[in-house]
Amino acid sequence: MRKTHRPLTTLALALSLFTAALEVTVVSTAMPTVVGELGGIQSYAWVFTAYLLASTITVPIYGKLSDLYGRRPVLLFGIGLFCVGSIASGLAMSMNALIAFRIFQGIGAGAIQPVALTIIGDLYTMEERGRVQGAFSAVWGVAGLVGPVTGGLIVKYLSWHWIFFINVPVAILTFGLLVAFFHEEVQHKPQQLDYAGAALLCAGVVALLIGVQGIGMNLWALPVAAVLLAAFVAVEQRAPAPVIPMTIFKHPAIAISSIAGALFSAAMFGATTYVPLYVQAVLGSSPTVAGGMITPMIVAWPLAALLAGKVMLRTGFRPLIVGGLGLTVLGATAMALLLKQGASLLALQVALGVFGVGLGFASTSLLIAVQTSVGWELRGVATASNMFFRTIGGVLGVGLMGGVMVSQLMKDPSIPASATNALLGPERGHAIPAEMLETLSGALTTGLTINFWLICAFTMAAFISGLFFPRVQRTAGTPVSTSSASAPH
Repeated sequence: MRKTHRPLTTLALALSLFTAALEVTVVSTAMPTVVGELGGIQSYAWVFTAYLLASTITVPIYGKLSDLYGRRPVLLFGIGLFCVGSIASGLAMSMNALIAFRIFQGIGAGAIQPVALTIIGDLYTMEERGRVQGAFSAVWGVAGLVGPVTGGLIVKYLSWHWIFFINVPVAILTFGLLVAFFHEEVQHKPQQLDYAGAALLCAGVVALLIGVQGIGMNLWALPVAAVLLAAFVAVEQRAPAPVIPMTIFKHPAIAISSIAGALFSAAMFGATTYVPLYVQAVLGSSPTVAGGMITPMIVAWPLAALLAGKVMLRTGFRPLIVGGLGLTVLGATAMALLLKQGASLLALQVALGVFGVGLGFASTSLLIAVQTSVGWELRGVATASNMFFRTIGGVLGVGLMGGVMVSQLMKDPSIPASATNALLGPERGHAIPAEMLETLSGALTTGLTINFWLICAFTMAAFISGLFFPRVQRTAGTPVSTSSASAPH
């Protein structure tokens, strides 16, 4: 059995996360231009949610597969699929095609983050893990610096199609490093994946997204989602190898981490998606400036995560979680107040930086608390389940906000969708009649303002859930006992 080269394996894992992180900032910067060229303002949110939904549904499945068959083959499959999906997205010539290829890309991306973070949990001890996870988060900081500038330059000098092609060289390099330097000994288990549970989960999440994004038009989907998800829980409780073992939620740390993660991710993905749109389409700034608005959030996050990894062994998880979530409330509230005509963009960046610091403290502490609460045999599925709830929060949050925005833009049936598409294009609606342009601009401003206050509400709910976070023993692989899990500290 060949031994794993830990430094080069860690480098490969960092590169795999870099591709996923870069995807967020680059696509957010370019999307108004994409809509202006391809049309389809009604589908604006779907370009994000299709990707997130595909990765959300597959995250727990990949986590389970990594526990059954090993981390290496699952991660390699995901990276390969992500690479192919990126090429296809870059070649898309219509909004519907782009959404379809983003689904394909997201199916591959679903393996990258949870399996990569699980491998880190396998390779490093508890004492090392906090520092490594924090340092790993620096990947997001680099992507936060590079992404907006790269996206703006690509849109200006090349074409938006290249925002997807830039993933390909990094993905190929990552694939090669993992093949050459990451090796593991896996004890294959005679278990089968719970296909019925996976199908119910997929259908339930899709119905839930349709319901929240419909804003009054597709409310039928909500009771359908409730039935499907209830059936999923029932199936998982009886399945010999469930996609998400319901028993892990008996640990209060895991249950509360899932709730808080879903809520703060709804806020984070909402800010990432709609702040650049507001700055570009409402304030009239360039794609580079618009994308740069979220750079402080994405840079502050890993810096705070690095600090959290160094101090959590002394402070415990709970102070960092509660304090971090409190900072997200402060940053989100300031952001909502500042996003208006004439506001200082520098002050907005400071607010988003505070928001990012809070995310860094809370997210890293929540993840390591989850990994510490279970042994190796469940660490993959526990990590993946936690990432699943974070991503589902982002999917539903972005979908809900997209529905709010579109409902405001479509209030006046006399205004054609083509005018709305033109509003987001590079000419910013100069060809639209003045009266129509004023109506559309006002509707877009109203819809996005509502969204920013929704982001505040999500952070407040996450903070409240964090107040109930229990004490977790800070020893690797030790399950949380009932007594220690129920007492806050």
